[in-house]
Amino acid sequence: GGMSLSLVHSRALVGLQAPAVTVEVHMANGLPSFTLVGLADVEVKEARERVRSALQNSGLDFPHNQRITVNLAPADLPKDSGRLDLPIALGILAASGQIDGAKLAGHEFAGELSLSGELRPVRGALAMSLVLRQQQVRTRLVLPPGSAEEAALVPDTEVFCARHLLDVVQQFLPPSNDPPPEPTDGWARMAPSTPSTPPSYANLADVKGQAGVKRVLEIAAAGGHSLLMVGPPGSGKSMLAQRFAGLLPPMSIEEALESAAIASLAGRFDLARWAQRPTGQPHHSASAVALVGGGSPPRPGEISLAHHGVLFLDELPEFPRAALEALREPLETGSITIARAARRAEFPARFQLIAAMNPCPCGYLGSSTRACRCSPEQVSRYQGKLSGPLLDRIDLHIEVPSLPAQDLLKAAPGESTEAIAARTLAARERALARQGCANAELQGQAIDTHSRLDDNAAALLQKAAVKLGWSGRSIHRSLKVARTIADLAGSDALGAAHVAEAVQYRRVLKAH
Repeated sequence: GGMSLSLVHSRALVGLQAPAVTVEVHMANGLPSFTLVGLADVEVKEARERVRSALQNSGLDFPHNQRITVNLAPADLPKDSGRLDLPIALGILAASGQIDGAKLAGHEFAGELSLSGELRPVRGALAMSLVLRQQQVRTRLVLPPGSAEEAALVPDTEVFCARHLLDVVQQFLPPSNDPPPEPTDGWARMAPSTPSTPPSYANLADVKGQAGVKRVLEIAAAGGHSLLMVGPPGSGKSMLAQRFAGLLPPMSIEEALESAAIASLAGRFDLARWAQRPTGQPHHSASAVALVGGGSPPRPGEISLAHHGVLFLDELPEFPRAALEALREPLETGSITIARAARRAEFPARFQLIAAMNPCPCGYLGSSTRACRCSPEQVSRYQGKLSGPLLDRIDLHIEVPSLPAQDLLKAAPGESTEAIAARTLAARERALARQGCANAELQGQAIDTHSRLDDNAAALLQKAAVKLGWSGRSIHRSLKVARTIADLAGSDALGAAHVAEAVQYRRVLKAH
């Protein structure tokens, strides 16, 4: 009888944040009822059903003759149904005295219950434990199989894996004179584990010929530059793009955790790809939401799943204009903010953009293997689908020629990914030592400060800019690329040869 109250701690997910949620359970005499406050209507029904069945089917007592009120606070957080089943069930068990509520302190619980009381994985477990680490919250996380392994990847976290509601109940029984229950294998402290096998990437040596294009991939990787490849179908643009991530420096543990946390939020986490830089390849029919993120609760889009990796957009002009315009903010800032009703979620999106396109609608403009059948108007309309501001934000533009079959057969295998990656890493480290960031991330005044142009180089750049009618932004882009070319050459000063090469990489599309 009387009134009893219990508190259980859990977490919601908002973007990559995991704000605390408190589950309060009040139990009182009165007309029997089971009320849930703080979830959407549909979810309330499902959660009540799962919790009630799980308790009964586990042989625990569901207090039928009581007025049960479960309040999820704060009220305005999105609480995807499911993840709070376990804390709600424990709150009811604590309020009805079947477990010791005081023992729950210092723990956080998340897990969906099946009708039989088995625990099912939840989305974003790694994101939850990463937030706890970043905020230096000391707590024990209790999670289902499939989620616990993920959460335990974060160093210095205390994670317990529980298979069934009863496995959790056994850990929190009230003091009694009965002998303690036999230990089961349904409850285990997770050993901290970070996979040690280096990630594997497809080898660039698989792509025959195309030495000029591979040179530009090397520059892009060394300086963090975005890249547009223009060439006919079958010239190898996709094969090149899919091998690009292997040229980037190895991921730090922080980068690997952040990348894995975003994959975990999207329900796409895979331990086999630990510390492997992602390559996202959304199809051009993808909606703006699929590309940049959104929905309710907000989920990360392709650009965030490519965080610390590569976003490959094939057939760039075929993407809806709205989707491409939405890329401009993240290309500048490295993150995307999604506003939904009263809530804003921010997802990181620091990706390297690799884009590819045909030069014209039929694809064969300038090809040596097939004749182009497009009119000049069709060509300029096709290339005009890309806005000037978007093209302006792409540092490197390169033509990928189609090679006749006999040239490909005769071509020696190219350099391996490893050999090129060693050079790009050395160039990156040179840039980091000089300015603390990759060359592509230099802004405004810093570009001029770190360029160190000699007189010949400055004169050459000036001449090219006038001849090509460049904006100030285009000049800055070329300077950054030239800086990377000099870094690859091991040179502190920027010489005319470095500038001359950089200038070539902005002249591919007729209109721009």
